Amino acid sequence: MSMTVSKADILAASILIVDDQESNVALLAQLLAEAGYTSVASTMDPTQVIGLHADYQYDLILLDIQMPGMDGFEVMAGLAAGSTDAYLPVIVLTAQPAHKLRALEGGAKDFISKPFDLLEVKTRIHNMLEVRLLCKRLESYNQVLEQVVEARTADLRESEARFRSLTELASDWYWEQDEDGSFTKISGPVLEMLGIRVAELPDDAQVGHAAGWNEAERDDLRARIVARQPFLDFVFSRARADGTDQQYRVSGEPMFDQSCRFVGYRGVGIELPAKH
Repeated sequence: MSMTVSKADILAASILIVDDQESNVALLAQLLAEAGYTSVASTMDPTQVIGLHADYQYDLILLDIQMPGMDGFEVMAGLAAGSTDAYLPVIVLTAQPAHKLRALEGGAKDFISKPFDLLEVKTRIHNMLEVRLLCKRLESYNQVLEQVVEARTADLRESEARFRSLTELASDWYWEQDEDGSFTKISGPVLEMLGIRVAELPDDAQVGHAAGWNEAERDDLRARIVARQPFLDFVFSRARADGTDQQYRVSGEPMFDQSCRFVGYRGVGIELPAKH
């Protein structure tokens, strides 16, 4: 998605002129038409603005401040209250310097002084629309990004569910570690293979000694876990006292939460037939 706004995008933006003076409306409409803007509407009734914006979601509203029945400040308050968009696309039109600060505090993004300086009017409208359209494009991009993240999260959850289902059906062994490397789930000779003692595990007494293990192979496996690398069908072995060579094959992967933060490791393994 492009994060730039073209001249054509700006000229096609929707604009609403709000002024109780017909001459001002006509002047601004003519100026915008001559500049190439193609989607310009107007109203001299300020009470219509909130409803019109709800229906058409204008990219820019040129709003007079001093109007009978409902002034520009009241219109801005109504627009802000009735919109979920935090960006209020309003340029106020005023001849009173004191109104400018109050209008900006009320949510307006810019102001145009009366009587109109035509070059100033065109410049401020162009700049305002460019910023507005960029904001809308960024919002759309963020929505797309959020949808992608949700889809990826759903894929990860489905993958995790399949993984857990396979491990529950397996007759071999399985382990999980937390982010600090402590074992949280364990079945089979995993601790003995890695040469780790975890006193709080009830079957720790059954671990035994690590004699006969190929230390280079075990160091390689531990290094992969420390580096948070997945591994598939990693084979390592030990020589038993009776002369047989016992081999194990293990696969594992790092675990991450929905925020992509590392939360631990898990793996499965199998004892291979003994070699003589």
